[in-house]
Amino acid sequence: MSNEAPTERSGRTKVAVDRAALVALMLVAAGTGCWAYLAPLSWHLSFPGFGLSWLPQLGPYNEHLAKDTGAMFLALAVLSAIALRRAADRALVRVAGAAWLVFDVLHLGYHLTMLHMYGPLDQVLNVLSLGFLVVLALVLVLPARHR
Repeated sequence: MSNEAPTERSGRTKVAVDRAALVALMLVAAGTGCWAYLAPLSWHLSFPGFGLSWLPQLGPYNEHLAKDTGAMFLALAVLSAIALRRAADRALVRVAGAAWLVFDVLHLGYHLTMLHMYGPLDQVLNVLSLGFLVVLALVLVLPARHR
């Protein structure tokens, strides 16, 4: 049995969970951001990859919009990296989580209205992938559980 107080243990667990969520969000943002910014036409035609293509159905290619999207994802990657480096700083982690949550909820909300543009597999993958990002952001915003 550990001599650690339950709140100290739950605090350390929360930091570890936050770190995992920040790593996942940072990797998604860095990958998407680099692709969209450095190769915007390829990103538009081929996102999310793996033989799938989700963007052409939503409108014509726009280099400016694609590069702006890439820049925004890179900014979120930087915020996530800074919060990861200082994961014990609850305020910073919550701010990063709040920024991600605003983006992720609005992004998911838009895509939920556009599911009719896709086949069944793409519909499910859209909801699952974007929903997972909302969950990761919520993890960062929510406080540690106290026993």
